[in-house]
Amino acid sequence: ALATVAASLFIAACAQVQFHLPFTPVPISGGTLGVLYAGALLGSRRGAAAVGLYLLEGAGGLPVFSGGSAGVIHLLGPTGGYLLGFPFGAFATGVLAERGWDRSPARAFAMMLAGSLPIFALGLLGLARFVPAGSLLAQGLWPFVPGDLVKAAISAGLLPAGRRLLGPSARG
Repeated sequence: ALATVAASLFIAACAQVQFHLPFTPVPISGGTLGVLYAGALLGSRRGAAAVGLYLLEGAGGLPVFSGGSAGVIHLLGPTGGYLLGFPFGAFATGVLAERGWDRSPARAFAMMLAGSLPIFALGLLGLARFVPAGSLLAQGLWPFVPGDLVKAAISAGLLPAGRRLLGPSARG
């Protein structure tokens, strides 16, 4: 349970790193790095639980969302689909980690990218309510791909340190 709470706080800390782009209502945030890292380290169920706890913290008013924001409104606004995709991203990453994808740097990188897919899928579905269809990918996908490549590399590179820190029972 302690690792799950710690992972939710790690996600919250990562989410405080953000950059706003003038042409999209969705910020670039470090939160996805924390989400994917939690899934890889804790496994599918515990990783998704950590993200669920993070979402409950934010919805309940704790300033854990991107840039220290909080409240249910963030789950209903332009970023809501991405936030609701977080547990699925952690779960997918965790499933792949449980199947050994976290044991080599190249596969861990691919695992992190695969974990981003449900986040983008739900994010784009949610964002579609707020932006014109013709600009959906330009506002909700393409600007985030370079950063997600960097975040995937960072989180994949940090996996050995995380495993050493949490020990062999990290995945429960």
